[in-house]
Amino acid sequence: MRLIHISDLHLGKRLNEYSLIEDQRYILQQIIEVIDERKADAVLVAGDIYDKTVPSEEAMMLWDGFLNALARRGILVFAISGNHDSAVRFANLGTLVSGAGIHLAAAYHGEVSPVVLSDEFGEVNVYMLPFVKPSTVRPFFPDDEVKSYTDAVRLAVAQMRVDETKRNVLIAHQFVTGAQRCESEEIVVGGVDNVDAGVFDTFDYVALGHIHGPQSVTREFVRYCGTPLKYSFSEKNHHKSVTVIELLAKGEIRIETVPLTPLHDLREIRGMYEEVMSKSFYEGTDVTDYLHIVLTDEEDVPDAMAKLRIIYPNLMRLTYDNKRTRQSRVIEEVVDVRKSEFDLFSEFYELQNNQPMSDKQQEFTRELIQSILGV
Repeated sequence: MRLIHISDLHLGKRLNEYSLIEDQRYILQQIIEVIDERKADAVLVAGDIYDKTVPSEEAMMLWDGFLNALARRGILVFAISGNHDSAVRFANLGTLVSGAGIHLAAAYHGEVSPVVLSDEFGEVNVYMLPFVKPSTVRPFFPDDEVKSYTDAVRLAVAQMRVDETKRNVLIAHQFVTGAQRCESEEIVVGGVDNVDAGVFDTFDYVALGHIHGPQSVTREFVRYCGTPLKYSFSEKNHHKSVTVIELLAKGEIRIETVPLTPLHDLREIRGMYEEVMSKSFYEGTDVTDYLHIVLTDEEDVPDAMAKLRIIYPNLMRLTYDNKRTRQSRVIEEVVDVRKSEFDLFSEFYELQNNQPMSDKQQEFTRELIQSILGV
């Protein structure tokens, strides 16, 4: 059985006020071509289909067109909501479209039942777990302690009662401890959204979404496929792809990554103004790419953005790197993201008051932070 793993489409996203809808349309068509070439049986979509909980009409039409193209081909689709999606809105009409092989995970309601597929090697159980946090899971397990994201996912997985003698695939949208993040992802201070990879040990393959760089975490088959497009300049060196999984007999899996080529690349170039404006500098490059240009001139160039856009029409960002900017750059204190919100506040309180919080103050602070975070 051959599966295509994609995630984090972020349909409708704007980058530096540029609409990426045409870039997304182009890359979805390319993904369909990969699906056709690899003769895929199913597509796993691991969350963040939309960039906003209330998506634009254009974004919804693009997703609808993608699903219709797959349904016409008889390709099964298994898709979950991510933290950018509205779980309820995403799964609207999910029961109706499942008849066409389009399986949209409902908002978490305390249980996840698998969709059972089969091939010459036997059954494959596909589980779809939408993005969850402690406050999502806690109401369904009143007798269990759910303090962390790991607790929440562990309980959700335990409820699945996975038969480990069968081949089992999980689709999830969480931050697994050890994954490498970038600027375009939502980061929770203190790392409280971490999920221990051990909660996924019962699954043969875990199709993850949420992290934008393709990577495996702790073991090869717990994998983020990454975004199909670059969504920030922190991703400029990423090589975007789709992940192709071939499920053979139990315990035998093959993984292949198929590179994707965007309509416009996201690049950074640097040099003096006269240099980057010279034909010898940009000749042979795609000047329509989305660019961050770093000028190294010691003096600001008047109307530089407008002048540079004569050559580079999709210039998104312009900065300077010279003696003046380096000397005037404010050195920001880096907050240790490994510390919890409670630890950070405790340190702040002690610095301000020259004494630690009392037990009562600590208890009040913990409860307040938990109510704010909804954990």
